[in-house]
Amino acid sequence: MKFYVPRSFFFALMALGEAVEAFTPTSKTFSSRRSSSSLKMMSSEGNFDFDVAIIGCGVGGHGAALHARGQNLKTAVFSGNDVGGTCVNRGCVPSKALLAASGRVREMRDAKHLNDLGITVDGEVNFDRAGIADHAKNLANRVKGNLENSLIGLKVDVIPGRGVLTGKPHEIRDEATGKVYSAKDIILAPGSIPFVPPGITVDEKTVFTSDGALALPFVPEYVAIIGSGYIGLEFSDVYTALGSEVTFIEALPMIMPTFDREIAKLAERLLIRERAIDYRTNVFASEVVPGIPGEKPVLIKMIDAKTKELVETLEVDAAMVATGRVPNTKHMGLEDMGIETQRGFVAVNEKMQVLTKHGEDGQVIPNIYCIGDANGKMMLAHAASAQGISAVENICGREHVVNHDAVPAACFTHPEIAMVGPTEEQCIERAAKEGWTLGKSQGSFRANSKALAEGEGQGIAKVLFNKDTGKVVAVHIIGIHAADLIQECANAVSAGTTVKELSMMVHTHPTLCEVLDEAFKGAVGMASH
Repeated sequence: MKFYVPRSFFFALMALGEAVEAFTPTSKTFSSRRSSSSLKMMSSEGNFDFDVAIIGCGVGGHGAALHARGQNLKTAVFSGNDVGGTCVNRGCVPSKALLAASGRVREMRDAKHLNDLGITVDGEVNFDRAGIADHAKNLANRVKGNLENSLIGLKVDVIPGRGVLTGKPHEIRDEATGKVYSAKDIILAPGSIPFVPPGITVDEKTVFTSDGALALPFVPEYVAIIGSGYIGLEFSDVYTALGSEVTFIEALPMIMPTFDREIAKLAERLLIRERAIDYRTNVFASEVVPGIPGEKPVLIKMIDAKTKELVETLEVDAAMVATGRVPNTKHMGLEDMGIETQRGFVAVNEKMQVLTKHGEDGQVIPNIYCIGDANGKMMLAHAASAQGISAVENICGREHVVNHDAVPAACFTHPEIAMVGPTEEQCIERAAKEGWTLGKSQGSFRANSKALAEGEGQGIAKVLFNKDTGKVVAVHIIGIHAADLIQECANAVSAGTTVKELSMMVHTHPTLCEVLDEAFKGAVGMASH
């Protein structure tokens, strides 16, 4: 999905994070535990305006603010006039509205599926493009309002301007007003922005990032999607459901490069081959020139990823740039605080404390934390929230480290893809390196009564486990409601539950979660009905 970016950076943006080791703090500021009662008095005793100030109000910043108030910390959030951040306003939330609406269109136009259920739809199934776009916009606004009200209700000071570090400890300047505030601890949560490779001109009309695509200004007959990761796959689902033809342009040798290979192959059959989608791999979109809707096509020049020779020129009605995201850390005053970034990413330790630079030589900068996309550990909204809560725990003197191997992820296509932990390929490498034996067991949606009742029998759930300890290492699912099913697996990874223990747990019948029951029982040689 990435191009003009090293492979290691690409996987750092999209793949699930490696397990982290405990970190021993070097700063005396964090060497002693402090009670909530002492923290309550910090503002007055230390002459700070706030106990905790958070720069950024996406899901990560919001989660940190809620937990800080739960610990009786006087809290401020610099929202930058963007309460909810990318997830609520330009990402997770509105995209799910588009997927829900377009998914209904796909279902109602699938005559064979409906006939199998004994349903006939007379006449053509139509949709209102503007109505679908409004559904996404209205949902985002509603959730944004709910988030803002929750902050106000808990007496969080929401400062509309963007927060910038001044270069002095404990200080933040409101970029809008110039006013300087002080805080005992500062949490950076600026989020990320779409990555646009060199040579691509974005006008957010005919050549757009996910930001522009969410507005659904028109439904192109033929659209190219540059990148085949989560974002690209979800929008291919939307576009094909509404009648578009899609071409993926992927810089790496394989389609869906960050997914588990077995899952990716099945996803290719279910989500690409059976739809009006084709793809090119091993090519860069070296130049993309916007067009004019209905008048002039978008021009895409593709070059070989290795030789850099021109291999094809494509003319399409629209092009979506889905090549990942980069940290929104420019002009935050990081350099003034002695913070060096790599491609915009801020180095942190396991406690989310900011380091002066990446690598072993990085030193903790006291009282500054960084969470979410900006630290690059795992670029997911719920991971950012978990990191925000973890940062507050560490601020309060209660040592906490997020286990990123236990953080689930999902791609909300039809059917969905979900996972927790490393891919099977990564598990094989890890087992060989660490000296344990990898076990594998599968459950099938084809044998699941509830899936068959829905006419959705395609898909698998794959459980990867440590044969020596029995503990679940990773789970990968493709199938109906995979995004909901993965949580049981994430909880198992987090708790260190064994496949033997899981195999003896009772799953409701008939439900989709019995696909997992089949896999858990199979792991210990049991059969499931």
